[in-house]
Amino acid sequence: MRKFILSGCLSFALLALPAAAAETQNAAASSEAEASRLDQLFADLKQERNEVAARRIAERIREEWLTSGGATADLLIEWARKAAADEKYHVALDLLDEATTLYPEYVEGWSSRALVHLMMNDYSRAMVDLSRTLTIEPRHFGALSGLAGILRATGREEQALEVYRRMLDIYPMQRSAQRALIRIVEEQSDERI
Repeated sequence: MRKFILSGCLSFALLALPAAAAETQNAAASSEAEASRLDQLFADLKQERNEVAARRIAERIREEWLTSGGATADLLIEWARKAAADEKYHVALDLLDEATTLYPEYVEGWSSRALVHLMMNDYSRAMVDLSRTLTIEPRHFGALSGLAGILRATGREEQALEVYRRMLDIYPMQRSAQRALIRIVEEQSDERI
């Protein structure tokens, strides 16, 4: 009897093994396809010289980032954004803490949390979350914009200038980054005269 049970368990394990392997392969293939789509979108964004078309590509990139977390992450982000819009920042942070704990590689969890910290004028915590965002996705132009804004607000114009340059290397048609870069350069030129 014991041999029969052991044999049954072994047979079940052997049958389940291909299904688990297939699920892992499907998840890996989905992740690779997503990375490939993002890489192509970023290549298109870098080459696009029409501002409106570039904005559409940037929006598609944001959509890819938003949908890469899964249904639970999407729901947490949605609730957090509503709470932040209602100025319930601590509720939003609790929801985003949950999202970043459950999905530590989900870039929009960190980016959204940084945004809430920025809304609360908590630059140090925002910087930590922006850093994590950029560790996961170094091309995250929203995080770069937030980082540059904090650097400017704290008087670190030279560092902000470098971040804007990096951002424009990724998203050349981003008008607000172009204007900010020009403003910093003009201010530095005026100071030197």
